[in-house]
Amino acid sequence: MEDYYQRVYKIVEQIPKGKVTTYGSIARYLGIASGARMVGYALNKAAETNIPAHRVVNRNGELTGRAYFPDDTMRERLKQENIRFIDEYQVDIDQHLWDPNEEMG
Repeated sequence: MEDYYQRVYKIVEQIPKGKVTTYGSIARYLGIASGARMVGYALNKAAETNIPAHRVVNRNGELTGRAYFPDDTMRERLKQENIRFIDEYQVDIDQHLWDPNEEMG
């Protein structure tokens, strides 16, 4: 399991500022199409580290991982990176999506 988490973290570290990706996109890149939940488990453990886990949202752009960040820091970090929101806890996924399947080949 630890190896899987490290693989997830390596991808998340590649997400540029001002971009987000989805749990499912990371899982697909790792070859585990139905593994979005496992990506979430890995990132729950990384919320208070230097890994930019705040840049990973669900397929609709919703900040489903925000419960693992103190206060409202997930949203605040994204706003500091000029991420546009279409709702209080939903980013404009069309404008900010970074897909590792396209970007990392």
